[in-house]
Amino acid sequence: MVLGGLVEQTVKFPIWFDAVTSGGTPMCQAMHHAHKLLSAWLTDHPDCFPPIVINITDGESTDGNPSSVAQDITSLKSSDGDVLLFNVHLSSHRGTAIEFPDSEAALPDQYAKLLFQMSSVLPNSIKETASQEGFRVSAGSRGFVFNADMVALINFLDIGTRPSNLR
Repeated sequence: MVLGGLVEQTVKFPIWFDAVTSGGTPMCQAMHHAHKLLSAWLTDHPDCFPPIVINITDGESTDGNPSSVAQDITSLKSSDGDVLLFNVHLSSHRGTAIEFPDSEAALPDQYAKLLFQMSSVLPNSIKETASQEGFRVSAGSRGFVFNADMVALINFLDIGTRPSNLR
């Protein structure tokens, strides 16, 4: 019996793919790959909670405009609702983080605006959690964060994937 100590546990979780970097930002290719994975998943699990895709990027797609494939992703659905696409824009543009915006007006460039436009509107459960965590959210808030530091990134990922939000 250990009191007040650490206990090691082995936890299994799926690794869908290993992230690899090679210089560019082939966002269209990544989105096509996500669409392929999601289509297969939804065929096998039609009654699941809608999958959430979290795209973490510098925003500057090097293989074209990802808007249409992002739209293809968010048009996929399970019996419980549409697939959600959230975007984290890690920009070299200096400025404060913009979290869960409901408008692109404060975003500084076309890359941030495009990612905002591609992002899903937050479902009520995630909106409520974000509000409880102190974020200003509205009916049109989207799963998007611009210029996130490490704390903002972790909060965004936690809020977007928290199991209590999934029903």
